[in-house]
Amino acid sequence: MKIIRILALIIPTLVWSQEDLLSEIDTVQPNTYKSAAFKGLKIVNFESTKMVSKKELYFVVSHRFGSVETGFQDFFGLDQAVTRLNLIYGISDWMNVGFSRSSFQKIYESSLKVRLLREKEGGFPFTVVSSSNILINTALDDQLLPLLTFKNRLGYTTQLLISKKFNKNFSLQLMPTFFHDNYVAIDAQENSQYVIGFGGRHKLTKRWSLNLDYGLHLNRADNSPFNNPFSIGFDLETGGHVFQLHFTNAQPMNTNGFLGQGTGDWGSGDVFFGFNLSRVF
Repeated sequence: MKIIRILALIIPTLVWSQEDLLSEIDTVQPNTYKSAAFKGLKIVNFESTKMVSKKELYFVVSHRFGSVETGFQDFFGLDQAVTRLNLIYGISDWMNVGFSRSSFQKIYESSLKVRLLREKEGGFPFTVVSSSNILINTALDDQLLPLLTFKNRLGYTTQLLISKKFNKNFSLQLMPTFFHDNYVAIDAQENSQYVIGFGGRHKLTKRWSLNLDYGLHLNRADNSPFNNPFSIGFDLETGGHVFQLHFTNAQPMNTNGFLGQGTGDWGSGDVFFGFNLSRVF
């Protein structure tokens, strides 16, 4: 009889506790951070709001072949490839630093990426990240440019990356961008240049997603031979890593390069195939 009384007291308590636990599972808790809007550190060309975690080191190999328009003459761009090696370290979950070297114009570049705000369930609706770069163009020849100084080799970029994850499959990002090259080859081109970038990701399957980004140049010189960068990419998620395949009309992979010196034209089939491979330490 004593056991029956004890059970009569315990069972309602267990039922109520179970109901409370289930209600917590079924209800989206406010002010919890959403998962990353993008799986890769880049959408295609543009930086994404994805961050490297604290004390993680990413080694990223980026490869961009020459134009596929050349056909078998250059084996669809294989003979005119450009490579970029990039090390990115997470000082904290919200601050990353990086250093890279690109075979395009033999550019050395340092980067700083800082997350300012993070999207929350029932809270702030966007993730906001600042991205800044300083580069040195070591390919400029002082024999061809006798007045060249070290300052002329420098370039700078500042971007604000604003992303929103609408659901588990679909994300968008806006990228207002300022970049400055101390040396520009076109006399009519201003050294300081402005771009509005747009990017998005749509998940196709459990492992594959389609990515797009585009940069609208706001003060390109009228006589400039360069075009706004438009890029299409596919992300393949493999065991926590992302392998990125892409097609773009801009072969350079540093920000000043693809925004200011994209030579390709989608209308004529003058596009470049490339990929990003990353290794985490």
